Amino acid sequence: MHPKGRFAPSPTGPLHFGSLLTAMASYCHVKSQQGSWLVRIEDTDIPRIQAGAESQILAALEAFGFEWNEEIVFQRERLGLYEHALEQLKQQDLIYACACSRKQLQANVSLNSTYPQTCRHLNLPFNGQAIRLKTTSQLICFDDLIQGTCCENLSQTTGDFVLKRRDGIISYQLAVVVDDAMQGITQVVRGADLLDNTARQIWLGECLNVSRLSYCHIPLAMNAQGQKLSKQNLAKPLDLNHAPQLIQQALQALNQPNVDIDTPQSMLAQAVAQWDLAHIPHQLELKDFYL
Repeated sequence: MHPKGRFAPSPTGPLHFGSLLTAMASYCHVKSQQGSWLVRIEDTDIPRIQAGAESQILAALEAFGFEWNEEIVFQRERLGLYEHALEQLKQQDLIYACACSRKQLQANVSLNSTYPQTCRHLNLPFNGQAIRLKTTSQLICFDDLIQGTCCENLSQTTGDFVLKRRDGIISYQLAVVVDDAMQGITQVVRGADLLDNTARQIWLGECLNVSRLSYCHIPLAMNAQGQKLSKQNLAKPLDLNHAPQLIQQALQALNQPNVDIDTPQSMLAQAVAQWDLAHIPHQLELKDFYL
């Protein structure tokens, strides 16, 4: 099967150094296998979208020399596909409507983070309600290329989880599984902050009868306060005027061989030629590397 990877940012702000690490790792890993690299804009969570972020993200990717192999996909244009998947799950009796309020859910979280199946057997109408996927007690295991073997029993951790919110917004879990399947993605390289989403996505993929992917969760870059670099933590946007230096810094963070300072395109080509996933630190956070 032709290797296919992707970089899938949300337009909630400009890219930062942590975003660059993910883009670099996903790009170099799939390109080192002569595969294709795709860009997907994950913009289903409309209230969180920041005006202008989408164009900032694409401008940054171009400034850093990234080239994608297919047209960019925007999740907001694919809502019909997600509704079709929900209908497929409904026909299999794998989803149900949930009327639990935010207050009820927060009260439960204070006791136990697992959803207690409050609405599972109530047969509530689907309109205007959250939609949850039924989970089972089976152990879901996968071999992460960096983090090793990971296992989770969803019925004891998250419980039945939301695929569509009460306000009609499609969840990240549903959109990403449908899109990865529709785009023929074979490998997912992303930050370790998304590691705990993987078992849910594997289970949903099994329910939708799609192929299991290869997963690789890279360690997170941290700030001086010990927080992961993120838009919420006000991580600095990438300085497009210093792309070569930042590419070099990202490769150092990923424990890859140095490349010659040159144009971003030339540096990426050299990085791909020298890429060795085994050199990436096998940990959740980059130790002794702070911004």
